[in-house]
Amino acid sequence: MFNSKRKKKEAILSDYSKIKKGAFYFNSISQYFVKIDHKDVFQVISDKTYQDLDLDEVFMYIDRTSSRVGQQFLYNAFRTIPSDNKRSQRFENLITRLNESELLKETVIFSLARLQNQDAYYIASLFQEKHLEKPKWFWVVPLLSAGSIFSILLSFVIPQFILLLLLFLVVNFIIHYWNRFKFNQYSGAILQLIILKDVARKIMKWPILLDDVGDMKRAIKTIQNIGFQLSVFKLEAKLQSEIGQMIEFLIDIVKAIFLIEPLLFYNVLKKFESKRKEIHEIYQLIGELDVALSIDALRKDLPYYALPGIVNEANQLKSKELYHPLLPNAVANSINNEGKSILLSGSNMSGKTTFIRTIGINAIVSQTINTCFAKELSLPRLKIFSAIRISDDIMNSKSYYFEEMLTIKEMLAESRSGNQNLFLLDEMFKGTNTIERIAAGKSVLSYLSEEKNIVFISTHDLELAAYLKGSFHLYHFSEVIQDQEINFDYKIKPGQLKTTNAIKILELNQYPTSIITEAKKLSDDLRKNKE
Repeated sequence: MFNSKRKKKEAILSDYSKIKKGAFYFNSISQYFVKIDHKDVFQVISDKTYQDLDLDEVFMYIDRTSSRVGQQFLYNAFRTIPSDNKRSQRFENLITRLNESELLKETVIFSLARLQNQDAYYIASLFQEKHLEKPKWFWVVPLLSAGSIFSILLSFVIPQFILLLLLFLVVNFIIHYWNRFKFNQYSGAILQLIILKDVARKIMKWPILLDDVGDMKRAIKTIQNIGFQLSVFKLEAKLQSEIGQMIEFLIDIVKAIFLIEPLLFYNVLKKFESKRKEIHEIYQLIGELDVALSIDALRKDLPYYALPGIVNEANQLKSKELYHPLLPNAVANSINNEGKSILLSGSNMSGKTTFIRTIGINAIVSQTINTCFAKELSLPRLKIFSAIRISDDIMNSKSYYFEEMLTIKEMLAESRSGNQNLFLLDEMFKGTNTIERIAAGKSVLSYLSEEKNIVFISTHDLELAAYLKGSFHLYHFSEVIQDQEINFDYKIKPGQLKTTNAIKILELNQYPTSIITEAKKLSDDLRKNKE
């Protein structure tokens, strides 16, 4: 028994810092984020930006939490940029305190692992969702329960009361199994709440982790005071794991005869209604601890990282050796926008869109988990918006161009909100002709780059770079063609791209010679006409 527990603990401590291999149930993971009030945050990362930057995959990479509660709390932190540095400071303080004692750190990790059951995802529903209300006829339930008790007692004196007891049994069983369906919606969450409370009580023994021990004691005591009712749920879980089906069936009959479940169930829900704040406080304690451990584990697993500098200077984004966290052996790049926006030109597959995503991902993690994938990064507090992955909305008869137009229209409105914004765009207005694409693109980008905004735009349109070179810094990505192969270094370079590779790629992929010859001739003619 002792060896088994020790091995389990060793396995938990060994796995906690590693990338998770199992499935990610994002519908459950996101529930706390979806239902919590975000009125005090600086920005909620939109679904559009979340998808554009592949943030599901980034989340799966950074998530090193030990509990389902921590996982939900991390997701909410990852999707919301706070309006100040208080949240980041809390995480940093917890990381420092946890690393002061290896015993403390191991104790917390092992305790948090008790909340790995998927039912722990539903703890948040106990303080976020509206609870079931008693039906109007519920007043009869205590009477039926009392009637069963008196029928049993009287049947020892007057045997004919057995018939009355049988009548009570039929009615009570119907109500018991009617309630069972509703009870099952809550039972898992309630059992996990009991574990959450026990984990919090254990952590309370380490007051170094708490800024206000008194508040947490009061919250735990409030849940503890629900008392007997929660103990019944806990006992039921224990019995289900330790006894056979026959004994479990007999216990269920007893509960049905006396209507124990419906009486306790609605009483517990009533008490939960008045204890939402306290349950949330305990949930937050566990969530913050788990997220702090997750951030610490992530940092130790990275080739290198930096704590970002959130500066008050407008339009200033400076980075050194910035990299994309999901790319093996990612090529790092440095950039300083020096108060201007950035236009990236580049060959196909050279890395410009990946670099824009790298900027966006780092701008988000810097402000949400106070960690960046770089040797240095400083930026103002920014809202992030993107137009990278646009698709036709066939079901609503919206073309690619129309979808993109709506997305960029939202950006234009945000650009005058008074906040500092980071706009990330890839190949604007691809769904229209060259002349209007360049004209509209130049006008939109000039507008977006005003005020306190920073724009990163990638384009194949070299004419666009010429129009914007006064208000945008120009950079490019390029390739080297050698021995009939195209090799990319994925390094950002100053200035405008001078060469293109689209036709060369067709040639290297053995397109018919006639196609290549004609394409080259037409390309040369078009360039001459522009000159």
